[in-house]
Amino acid sequence: MPGLSEGLIYVDEHLLVLDKPAGLLAVPGRGEDKQDCLSARAQRLWPDALVVHRLDMATSGLFLMGRGLHMQRVLSRAFAERAVQKRYEAVVDGRVGAVGEQGTIALPLAADWPRRPLQKVDPEHGRPSTTHWRVLEVGEDSTRLALEPVTGRSHQLRVHLLAIGHPILGDALYAPPTVLARAPRLLLHACALRLAHPASGEPLAFDSPAPF
Repeated sequence: MPGLSEGLIYVDEHLLVLDKPAGLLAVPGRGEDKQDCLSARAQRLWPDALVVHRLDMATSGLFLMGRGLHMQRVLSRAFAERAVQKRYEAVVDGRVGAVGEQGTIALPLAADWPRRPLQKVDPEHGRPSTTHWRVLEVGEDSTRLALEPVTGRSHQLRVHLLAIGHPILGDALYAPPTVLARAPRLLLHACALRLAHPASGEPLAFDSPAPF
């Protein structure tokens, strides 16, 4: 399958891990023109592969699928119980702090209904949302961050970083035009997954270096 064979990170009888390219849907969208996606490509090779989490179309990186309904449920429960550790890298506008500096963004998020699919910070109706960040590298007018979302809200990392004044470079949904123009794609990559194997309980660690 195009874009899949070279993106296979791991497969066994219980799960598979793929490296999703930016610009490819993780799951099917609405309409016939949005049926090509990473999960559909995977299911052509592994018909029992089922989705347990999602990545935005513009985000690249590690994507986990369970094989069969039981494994899908076990892995979905692990995500819901925050037993899966996820780490992302992003390059954002502006200087966030010195290398090694870290912090936490805790801002409630909700759908911005008039502008769907956008999300927004909503202190009154939003769901609790938490992101840990750490500075990896500081440039003249940008910062590379390691990001660990505690919760998994839609567009959480993108909206949280926008809310603190540091939108992600290349973000077509949330960045102002000048920040959007500074990168050919959204500079956000799912670079690490840590979890217990759903059958054996053994620790699993998967890594994918950011391609930017």
